[in-house]
Amino acid sequence: MKIAVVGTGYVGLVTGTCFAETGNTVSCIDIDEKKVNSLKNGKITIYEPGLEVIFERNLSQGRLSFTTDLKEGIEGAKIIFLALPTPPGEDGSADLQYVLKVAEDLGPLLKDYAVIVDKSTVPVGTAEKVRAKIAQNAKVDFDVVSNPEFLREGVAVDDFMKPDRVVIGTNSEKARKLMETLYAPLVRQGNPVIFMDEKSAELTKYAANSFLATKITFMNEIANMCELLGADVDAVRKGVGTDSRIGKRFLFAGIGYGGSCFPKDVQALAKSAEQVNYDFRILKSVMDVNEDQKTKLIPRIKEYFGGDLTGKTIAIWGLSFKPYTDDIREAPALYNIEQLLAAGAEIKAYDPEAMENVRNQIGEKITFCHDAYSAVNNADALLVATEWPVFRTPDFDKLSTLLKNKVIFDGRNLYSLEEMKELGFTYVSIGRETING
Repeated sequence: MKIAVVGTGYVGLVTGTCFAETGNTVSCIDIDEKKVNSLKNGKITIYEPGLEVIFERNLSQGRLSFTTDLKEGIEGAKIIFLALPTPPGEDGSADLQYVLKVAEDLGPLLKDYAVIVDKSTVPVGTAEKVRAKIAQNAKVDFDVVSNPEFLREGVAVDDFMKPDRVVIGTNSEKARKLMETLYAPLVRQGNPVIFMDEKSAELTKYAANSFLATKITFMNEIANMCELLGADVDAVRKGVGTDSRIGKRFLFAGIGYGGSCFPKDVQALAKSAEQVNYDFRILKSVMDVNEDQKTKLIPRIKEYFGGDLTGKTIAIWGLSFKPYTDDIREAPALYNIEQLLAAGAEIKAYDPEAMENVRNQIGEKITFCHDAYSAVNNADALLVATEWPVFRTPDFDKLSTLLKNKVIFDGRNLYSLEEMKELGFTYVSIGRETING
């Protein structure tokens, strides 16, 4: 089947590449000429494990192509995905300008029936707005479908090729059959394709992400209680997570969630609630708690150094919002960097993938190091901000010789309390006993 994907950001590039992998002919369209030229020349523009291999394969075999020309890109496409940015506006609601502009442009370009798919995360009612924009100038029949993505950065290829479920919002039988055909190769093991109305599909994505963000935030609140009561959040997590009604995922305490989805989607759902005069109180609390949680360790760092960080060098391991991605959107590390710099500290940082993105955002305010041990060399303390596997089993003897002080502030609870005691480190983590070396 010929399909088109408008937008070559994270969602668009994964969507286009993975559909090409199942034998479709896919044209990806973007207004960014530099990005399109890079992709045409085989240079992938995002970091996502496993994507590069299938990207190169489908590009070389002619199933995947890129263009800046919308008319050329949608030529002959039976299904057109809109995978465009929906950033938060000034009031927190999702900004639909890019989605609606492309919808308006599509109308006069459609030559035959096509299914237009909202793949971006969009507020309830967007499908109706997209349909209206296309209809202004369309001369052929079309359908608008909501098909929210549920991709986790770092494992997006597996999530796409082996989805837990596929959610499709449509009341059109014609569109339903086309979408069933498109997704059939991805659900051969029986994972459900769930059909519903467009509004319910749109709300499903926001509800899923907001619930997961709430789950993380609840455990961070429990961690804060653990510190006051002398309990251990890891023990509580195991006790809670083995309850099949709750499940063990998204229960790890830390310095808050970040990324492109959870912060934006929680904020957008709260704003949508406001627009229908509903006070979604739990979401307001989730946002407030997460904001505080991101820099929870800063007071502990200041306390260790007697309240004065002037001239102190803090090593930071991890800059991306989570491992296996170079995405730094709303990354807790950035909030910690901002507060540490404001307190007079100097920072040396290392991340396996995200350093260039941070450099592009904040310039040379901090020192970027070529490996983890360079970052801690001659530093006064270590702050762990992202749980990359490379940080899980460091050479602690080497750390002892490189750090000026044997102190670790661990925002991701990577190390065991027993080991820290044995090694003589001062070790501050989240929701657990503080080890004083």
